[in-house]
Amino acid sequence: MQRWLTLTILCLSGATIFMLPFLREVYYIPIQEAFSFNHTQMGVLSSVFGTASLLAYFPGGWLADHFSSRKLMSSGLLGVALAGVYYSTFPSYSISIVIHAFWGICTSLVFWGAMIKATRNWGGANEQGRAFGLLESGRGVFELVSSSILLAFFAWMGSQAEALSQVIILFSLCNASLALLVWLFLRDTVGDKTGEGNKTKLGLKEVISVLRMPAVWLISIIVLTSYSAYWGAYYFAPYATDIFGLSVVIGASLAVGKMWLKPVVAVCAGLAADKLGVANTVFYCLLAMTLCFGVFSVLPGGDAYLVVMLINVVIISIGVFALRGLYFALLTEGGISSAATGTAVGIISAIGFTPDVFMPLLGGILLDAYPGSDGYRYYYGAIAILCLIGTFCAYLMKRIVQKKPIQSAVETIAEEITND
Repeated sequence: MQRWLTLTILCLSGATIFMLPFLREVYYIPIQEAFSFNHTQMGVLSSVFGTASLLAYFPGGWLADHFSSRKLMSSGLLGVALAGVYYSTFPSYSISIVIHAFWGICTSLVFWGAMIKATRNWGGANEQGRAFGLLESGRGVFELVSSSILLAFFAWMGSQAEALSQVIILFSLCNASLALLVWLFLRDTVGDKTGEGNKTKLGLKEVISVLRMPAVWLISIIVLTSYSAYWGAYYFAPYATDIFGLSVVIGASLAVGKMWLKPVVAVCAGLAADKLGVANTVFYCLLAMTLCFGVFSVLPGGDAYLVVMLINVVIISIGVFALRGLYFALLTEGGISSAATGTAVGIISAIGFTPDVFMPLLGGILLDAYPGSDGYRYYYGAIAILCLIGTFCAYLMKRIVQKKPIQSAVETIAEEITND
């Protein structure tokens, strides 16, 4: 019972803490109208969040290897909640920048590494795909339920600035509630409780050893390209509204609607990866997204292509949600020890989540410089190229995984010969 309670808390907290920093995914145009932000300003806010996160990931990994996951996660959730309450008052642009930077610190320095480490410990050595798939699926269920309810509330309130303010307050209350649940019910490991067992993990020698692993760099690029695709999915709501003429509420419903795929896709991808191999599954997901974003890069707008757009949205959403549930499961296939989880996650996240810095800024600049369908085509074309790079790295990761059994067998035979 405690095992599943732990996973439930990880899922709920992992979903809740990112709802406010990524509120734009569903409420892009309402935020623009309430705050009077243009596309570039929207991009800058997200880039500030991304930059703060980028700088925080590596030290966050160090914290995860040395301090209580329970204390770190609850502190991060509470910090996001407090800033969210202030954000609901629609502060100035400069204050909004500070809030997004603070959110980046709370999510990446304090929360992220602790959550990934707790999830990896939950899965054990043989169920990494299942563990991260269930985590992503559970996060998806809560995002779906809460986003659907609050979107209906937003529409019922009139879809204006006051409605948006109430939505932000409710998301803040969700964060505060989860902070309390994490504090009360998440159990620390023995090492977390005592502070022992982690003291020797992050010396300079160990950090250098992790940096020398090819798998760490390949996983970093895979995460970077996969996460760039995820940023492409953030623009589905304004894309549908601006280019295909759908209403703001219907466009937002499309963003929420794709979340219905997330719970099923994530858990199915995790189970499939445990049988077929994580690297194999990642490779085919990235290949499919390369093709789909390539289609978006040449697709005109208008009613005639609405069905094509919807099919592409579904395929990309499947790929994105599958990858979000899998890329950290590559840690085990890549031969990265459990003791080095925090360090590896810090390095991989610092590189892999750089799209938080450049993707929203790139999108904002392109959409302002090339109004209409051209801006979206250029943006999605850039993502297609990144996904192609990720596909190649996933192929190299497959080669590493295939060589591991052979290398282990050779080492075993050599050891037996030496002993004889």
